[in-house]
Amino acid sequence: MISQFIHWGVATVCMTLMVGCAAGNPQPGATKLTAPIRYAIGQNGYRWANVSIGGGGFVTGVYLHPLQKDLAYIRTDVGGFYRWNAADKTWIPLNDSFSLAQKTYYGGESLAVDPNDPDIVYMAAGKYSQWEPKGSIFKSRDRGKTWTKLNIDLGMDSNDKQRWAGERLAVNPSNSNEIYFGSRHNGLWKSSDAGATWRQVTSCSPTLTAGIGILGILFDKQVPGLVYINVYGDGVYKSTDTGATWSKIEGSPKQAQRMATTSNGFLYVTHESGVSKYADGVWKNITPYRNPASFNALGVNPTNPDNLLVALGQSTSTKIYETLDGGNTWIEKKASIKHTVPWWDDSMFSTWTSAIEFDPNVPGKVWMTNGFGVLQTDDIHANPVVWTNYAQGHEELVTFALAAPPEGAVLLSGVADVDGFYHNNGLNAFPSKMFDGISFANRDTLGIAYSESQPSRVVRVGGSRWNSTYTGATSQNGGLTWKKFQSFPPKTIPLRVAVSATNPNLFVVAVSKAQPLRTTDGGASWSKVSGLPNGPEGPWYWGQPLVADKVDGNMFYYYNEGKVYRSNDGGASFSLVNSSLPTSKWDWYSLKTVPGVKDEVWLSLDWNGLFRSTDGGKTMTKLSSVERAYLFAIGKPQKGSTTPALYLYGKVAGMGEGIFRSLDRGETWKSIGSVQNPIGGEPNVMEASWQQFGLVFIGTNGRGIYYGTPDSSQKEAASSPTK
Repeated sequence: MISQFIHWGVATVCMTLMVGCAAGNPQPGATKLTAPIRYAIGQNGYRWANVSIGGGGFVTGVYLHPLQKDLAYIRTDVGGFYRWNAADKTWIPLNDSFSLAQKTYYGGESLAVDPNDPDIVYMAAGKYSQWEPKGSIFKSRDRGKTWTKLNIDLGMDSNDKQRWAGERLAVNPSNSNEIYFGSRHNGLWKSSDAGATWRQVTSCSPTLTAGIGILGILFDKQVPGLVYINVYGDGVYKSTDTGATWSKIEGSPKQAQRMATTSNGFLYVTHESGVSKYADGVWKNITPYRNPASFNALGVNPTNPDNLLVALGQSTSTKIYETLDGGNTWIEKKASIKHTVPWWDDSMFSTWTSAIEFDPNVPGKVWMTNGFGVLQTDDIHANPVVWTNYAQGHEELVTFALAAPPEGAVLLSGVADVDGFYHNNGLNAFPSKMFDGISFANRDTLGIAYSESQPSRVVRVGGSRWNSTYTGATSQNGGLTWKKFQSFPPKTIPLRVAVSATNPNLFVVAVSKAQPLRTTDGGASWSKVSGLPNGPEGPWYWGQPLVADKVDGNMFYYYNEGKVYRSNDGGASFSLVNSSLPTSKWDWYSLKTVPGVKDEVWLSLDWNGLFRSTDGGKTMTKLSSVERAYLFAIGKPQKGSTTPALYLYGKVAGMGEGIFRSLDRGETWKSIGSVQNPIGGEPNVMEASWQQFGLVFIGTNGRGIYYGTPDSSQKEAASSPTK
């Protein structure tokens, strides 16, 4: 077994949350909440914390302990698990001790509490089954503060089909030593000794749907030995002898999503054609208004078995229904939303509702999760139901691009699904609003850059994956407001952008599977660049191949498959200047230039190292001190120096893997990373501040954005924009 340990300190900085806000416009009289910022202690005086953004990722399950009031957990598809801290209404991340090599464990496949012991909790963690190591099940005896890996390794896919349904992991309420896990690829598994050993259950041989397998397991709390499994695509099976034998329930829904039992002996199932009830050996269709539709979320009131909640499945217009008579009649629950996150709007409430659970310890209280976060109501029977979103500590965004300009907002972020942010309130408070100017549907910002001589002139590119519409926008006030490009070639995915150092209307855009594009009029018209290969396939691409020289407004650089190209004519044409470099596997390469220094170019190539050029890319010298350059960044020099600070996420000779800083261009390094939180959740972009020495940012693929800063700079890092 392998022990994983995480410990969080709590910073003294508090955050103000506005409750009752509409998309960045605080309402008069809004309630204020304060919450401490949790940080991880790093080496050499550094501290690390999440940039406060506020949810934004898919929360696929919620779990409430039947014995312990306020003990709640959530499951996310790409950001791991969290535990609720009722004292300050925040979420505590539980997977942050995993390293980059263990990145798959940031995928939340399933979770189960021990119903007889509030301190014990199990998690099934694995993001993609093709990754190594495989997914696994972990056990905690202290509510997720520390984890022990159990002796079971199976392919898991927390970010794949039916991730919103379940639950795959369950503890027998009549015997806590018995645990079942339903695998996507390997059938049913059981432990009879509280997770110490596992065996595959051979007495149950259903027909498994590839990639989904056994989707749910449910123990009946009233009848010892009675357990159900949901075999998606096949039907619902039951055992009356705790799994010794199994039989398929005839007529059961084949595409079941969630199951629940009640104290009066009924089984309820949501499925892709509606809602069904199983009683006395007979299935009954109880779909609200008898209109066939895909339903998923399902909750049963523990104090009233006839009181149920169900919600439509993966929809952007989810509706919630309540019954007080076991499904004979239903009413649609109208909602009123109180937003603790300024940039959330009401439409986010009804997107991809995943789980609904009655609080077993607080009558009338219900928890709900969806595509953006977690909400609670204290009175489910009200009309309308007042829901409040609680997102502090839950940071789950996928980051594509970061910029940390020398003036204005301390950070600009480009992310998946919710576009990106001008962090006008500093790093420890939610930004006021999302970027605007491109579209009003779910959208991504894939690239962002500013003009070195005029940092207030910013360009971003992106669009919506859902309807394949892509474009970009320009800002003249540092990213606060945006104006959409006047034109952009259709069916073209823009991946990255580089802006001329001296002419903010001139920029080059790398695009997916085609020649890069160029504009000289701020996006009004476009022409193809010559001399470069077609770009990589997007939008799920993490390389940084394109950059502008920070002094010469006509000079741009581009990297592809071991070659560096340069343009001296404003990006109109590129020429090969270096073909002697190694090729980096996957997308892990990044090209950067240095403010105030013409012709200086840096290139990271993951396990092939870190390279520097002082002659415009003609010669690239590998730093002997760096064995791996997974990500790197260049930032503001320390006081009294003109040498930029150099940051590395990688491996330094004689120091091992981690996060490092150099003040002498890589000759020597200091470790600044955190053992408690190595930021292993697929870090994919790194930038350093040009406003504050020592401040560095790391964007991830599912755990939002982290910032690291020396202890003495914590207060400054939390501040609002400079002018």
